[in-house]
Amino acid sequence: MDVIVIGGGIAGIATAYQLHAAGHRVCVIERHATVAQGATYGQGGALLPSPLDVWFGPTFMASSRAKQSGMVVKTGFDSAARDFVKQLATLRDPETFATRYERLQPLVELSRRVLGEIESRLELDFEQRRGMLHVFRQPRELEEAQPAVDLLKRFKVPYQVLTPEECVAVEPSVPDDPAFAGGVLLPEERTANCPLFTKQLKQALEDGGVQFRMHRAVASVRLDGARAAVELADHNESKKRSVEVETIAADAIVVAAGTGTLALISGIDATPALFPLRVHTLTAPVAYEERAPHLTVVDSTKRITMTRVNQRLRVAGAGVFQSASKADKPLDAALSRRALDLLGQGTHDWIPGAARVSAARAWDGLRLFSADGLPVVGATRHPRLFVNAAHGPVGWGLACGSAKVIADLVSGIAPELPAETLAALSLERA
Repeated sequence: MDVIVIGGGIAGIATAYQLHAAGHRVCVIERHATVAQGATYGQGGALLPSPLDVWFGPTFMASSRAKQSGMVVKTGFDSAARDFVKQLATLRDPETFATRYERLQPLVELSRRVLGEIESRLELDFEQRRGMLHVFRQPRELEEAQPAVDLLKRFKVPYQVLTPEECVAVEPSVPDDPAFAGGVLLPEERTANCPLFTKQLKQALEDGGVQFRMHRAVASVRLDGARAAVELADHNESKKRSVEVETIAADAIVVAAGTGTLALISGIDATPALFPLRVHTLTAPVAYEERAPHLTVVDSTKRITMTRVNQRLRVAGAGVFQSASKADKPLDAALSRRALDLLGQGTHDWIPGAARVSAARAWDGLRLFSADGLPVVGATRHPRLFVNAAHGPVGWGLACGSAKVIADLVSGIAPELPAETLAALSLERA
């Protein structure tokens, strides 16, 4: 089959890889001049989400104060945005949280296997690092994380609950003063360089004959019974009134366009509650080698991840949630400063002296985020249109497992996921 993949981020490139491996002829369309330039560029590093990492649950946004929650929420009078935040709040209930993560776990395990197969087959080195230490400042925060720890045990994820002294022993960059409550070590969980991985996959796909149409914007998706097509325009001219449009037809289309996904499938299918979330990263040189962490350190309550990447430290998190109407506009300078201050404070609190924050390169970008915390993966009502999007701010490896699901569906093969998980990931989920 001829398949068009819209999007050159991790979701699109991973989807193209799986479709090509399944024997399909693939064309990837990307609005930037190269791949991994949107949300993929600013990924914090976590390869797969554990119950402690997902952006929902008992410890996520438990406080309305930005400095305590790690999020900046400015919904204003936007009722849809306020309802979205209320839906996230329902997932703080331990039982609801456990049920929701139970739906996600099979995709996590599929993604783990798929990533291992890709690494082995292509012999890739994309700055992988093993070991994540989640730290908690207050005893109450550690208590609130117990439902997540219970899920680690339930799903046989290797972990250790550590005292403050044990945390400092396994990761000396964490200071023992001021006092903190303790931590949870995930010794087998990994972080890696998502943009590098994406570019390596793209190179392998080009070598294998996959076609790439770079710097082209998709003006619309056209569907009929027999074939599907996309209308393309030059990215620089896409906002002009008079643009020469090129049409490319295929047997199937996969939309993996991040926050651009909603506009492309609008009117074609119902969608769950999805909103763009602006997240931030700081990439700073290592200041003192002896203070740099060898594990990834995560402020679990604030969802701030601090990862060593060679001679750099990448600090990620600080989500800013606004109304959808403001998402495509530059962030207000004061809000941007608040978000970056959260990241800077995280490095000061947990890995002091490790990063030259004054020399850090800041990045912010939008990620499509669902109110139930799960990605949107699967077929639409139209038999030739599929979606792989909304993987959220953490665990970029989920896009790789989702890509395998999409490739199976396009090929007419039953995906290797339970029916309950497929339903929970679908566009039409309740």
